[in-house]
Amino acid sequence: MSESAPSAADLTLYDPFDGMRFGPEACFLCGTPTTPPQDTVPVFADWLMDRYQLRERPIKLLDLRIVTYPELRIACCARCRTRHVEPLEAHVEAVSRQGVRGFRELDEQTLFLWLGKMFYGILVTELINQQDPLAMPQYPLAENAQMLRRFQAFFQPLQALRVPISYDDFVPASLFMLETEATHDELPFEYDDDLSTLTFSIKLDETVLIACLVDNGIIGQAMRRVDADARRPLHPVQVAEFKARVYYAAYLLNVVPDYFPRALKSGDQEVVMDSLIDDVTGAIFNPWENSAYAQSLLEMWKRWQIPLERIVADPSRPLSYLYDAHDQPRHLPKYPEAE
Repeated sequence: MSESAPSAADLTLYDPFDGMRFGPEACFLCGTPTTPPQDTVPVFADWLMDRYQLRERPIKLLDLRIVTYPELRIACCARCRTRHVEPLEAHVEAVSRQGVRGFRELDEQTLFLWLGKMFYGILVTELINQQDPLAMPQYPLAENAQMLRRFQAFFQPLQALRVPISYDDFVPASLFMLETEATHDELPFEYDDDLSTLTFSIKLDETVLIACLVDNGIIGQAMRRVDADARRPLHPVQVAEFKARVYYAAYLLNVVPDYFPRALKSGDQEVVMDSLIDDVTGAIFNPWENSAYAQSLLEMWKRWQIPLERIVADPSRPLSYLYDAHDQPRHLPKYPEAE
């Protein structure tokens, strides 16, 4: 951002949902008309693709088409690219060179915006592709009213990438940062997401970042103990379990926040945003079901081929590598464990 006082335009929020302007002809941050392909930014920054050799790596989208990482791009005008997106990426790149220690020193707002920009690019790519799909997905995103409502809510705080925004008494997302044990770590880069719940995870060497991007920190509060117990080097199978808990909690979350920017006054330097959860009479989370949580574990543990029968050997207590039989944090020196 410029060091000069923000203008009225700098403090004006953009609503791409007015006319559903998510294509290549409008900047994703401000709505300025753009000309593809030059007016674009990569969803995964060039530094990420270079550091982790992603340029030739394929990605399968929901409509079954195969693309490479460099093909994932979103519309962005020159002003937003040079003033907002590129400085954000340069800052995170510098921080990332310090590993977990660097990321732990990063403020939550910056981390939210960096993860959110990638998630936005993936989600919009999927939505655009589903207008003319290679193969019709089993559950089309455009027909998921709850997801679209979450997406609309998420875009409000994401605009802090361009507009100076502060929050009155909330944080927009739940952010988790884990560290893997280097001796057991085989994958330098990995990412996955659940578009319907706006949940995103990315692994950079020993650092694993996980976010539920529009929950006002509710999942973070619910997982306070697990998060505190996991602040130590973990075996990747334990990281996968932690992710299963976050993703399943996001699936159970039964509320979508609404965001309201306060009216601007003369001399304001930022937009102050309030939040309201509409239906305060209902349950925040739907009921936990061990059988459904076991399916989340099964998905996250695919790499280790842990069968469902083993996960639910005790239906009242699904298999855990984070906690032992006495519900104490578990040290896992290796997997599989010695018989």
